[in-house]
Formats: sequence, structure tokens, C-alpha cells
Amino acid sequence: MKKSMSCLFALCLAVASAAARAEEAEPLRFGVVNQRSVALTAEAWNPILTYVGHKIGRRLVLKLGKTAPETTAMTERGEHDLAYSNHMFSPERDKLGYRAILRIAGEPIRGLIVVLEDSPIRTLKQLQGHTVASPSRDAPIAYQVPMDHLKRSGIDVRVAFAGNQEGAMAQLQFGKAAAATVNQKILDSYAAREGLRYRVLWASPPYPDIPIVAHRSLPPKLVAAIREAFIGMDEDPEGRKALRACADALSLRQPWSFVQADDRDYDVYRRFYEKSLVKD
Repeated sequence: MKKSMSCLFALCLAVASAAARAEEAEPLRFGVVNQRSVALTAEAWNPILTYVGHKIGRRLVLKLGKTAPETTAMTERGEHDLAYSNHMFSPERDKLGYRAILRIAGEPIRGLIVVLEDSPIRTLKQLQGHTVASPSRDAPIAYQVPMDHLKRSGIDVRVAFAGNQEGAMAQLQFGKAAAATVNQKILDSYAAREGLRYRVLWASPPYPDIPIVAHRSLPPKLVAAIREAFIGMDEDPEGRKALRACADALSLRQPWSFVQADDRDYDVYRRFYEKSLVKD
């Protein structure tokens, strides 16, 4: 009887241990808000996620929707453990438990309203009644902030949503829209890659660059390991190789590097949402 009980106890321990190992090995789901095509996003981010996964001993898997709203909805449903996104600071989404832990090093970002270089439109007032391309309603810098300014200026436009930022730029480039609302850094890389010549009609105040956010359910030690792996990339030959692959895919002037982010830095987004006239 004692032998049987010992065997049963050992079996239970083995099952529990196997379950724990399986849980530890479960990939971390990583979302990236759609700024570019799904294929280009994967080409840019997969080398980085592969590197970080190797460093922390746990795979990071890219999970995307076809458009920015689809990917943001996935994050809202808790389908991402981590996400590169600045869509989670609205009052409703702020309650979901995602907090900024990292960002790309460098200057802040700005929302722009741009036209083609040879456009006859010279002022914002001349946009009245025209079609303006935007990525999606969810985009704070590339839609919400510029549209809030247009509303406060009494300028009514027709908005054409393109699903992502490069889609909005393409609509402008090929004459489907008179102007586009975009994130300056995304516009810079697109213009360099596609030869887009444009003129800025308006630029927003600066905002902290898009963060990597982590869900509150992740253990603090794991979050610390993830943060350390991202921050250390540019000091590791393999990390630099992954960052260079990303830069080449996106036609960046120089590779990214990552720095720690303080979630409180993103209170400027939260304050914007409190006062914004854009409610749709």
C-alpha cells in the first residue's frame, strides 16, 4: 500500500513538473501596431524577437492582425503579453493592465499633416472639404492628435482610413487623398524607401515615442529580463546583427536601440485623451 502511494505521489510530482515546464516554455505573444504591411513588419521585428527570446530562454512570437484596429483589438482581448503600441493609454484601455517598459532611443515623435510637394494646398484651411488619409481611428499621433487640431481650427475634412500608416502615405502618394496624417518617423523611413516628396502643413507638439508595453500578469523577474535583453542588444554582436536587419528592412538611417521607459512619461497621452475633441 505504501509502495502504491509512493508511486502515485511520484507520478503526481512528475505531472506537475511537466505542466510547470510546459508553462515556462509557452511562447510570449508579441504584438506590433500596424504601421506598415504585415510582411514588412514581420521582416523588421522577427530578428529582434528571435534574439530577445534566445537571451531570456523563452520564445517571443509575433502576432498581428491585418490592420491596426485588428491588432489593437487583439491587445485589448489580452492576446498579447507584450506589445509595441501607443494605443493603450485611452481611459478604457488604460484599465487593461498594460504598462510601458521600453521605448526606442531617440527624439520624441510628432503627428504631421502633410501634402505632396507639388500640391496647390498651402494652408490647413485649404483642406476644408478635402479627403485626408489616416491610418486608423486608434492611432493617437497619426490620427487623433492631428484631427483634434483640425476640429479646434474649425476645419472639416473627409477621412479615408487606410489600415496602417504606410497605407495612408500611399493614398497620398498616388492621388487618392489631398493630405495625410502621419507619424513623422514613419513618414521619414517611407519617404526614403519610396521616394515620396512631401510638404508639412502642420506638426504637433512632441510626444514620447511608441513604447513596448507589458501586461501586468507577467512576473516582474521576467519583465526585468526582457527589458535587459532589449537594452543590451546594441552591445552584443548578435543583437547588433538583428538590429541591422531591422534597419535594412525599414530603410532606417541608423539601427534602433532600446532604452527603459517610465510609464508615467506617457501621462501626456492620457491627458490628451481627457481633453480631445475626437470622440469617434
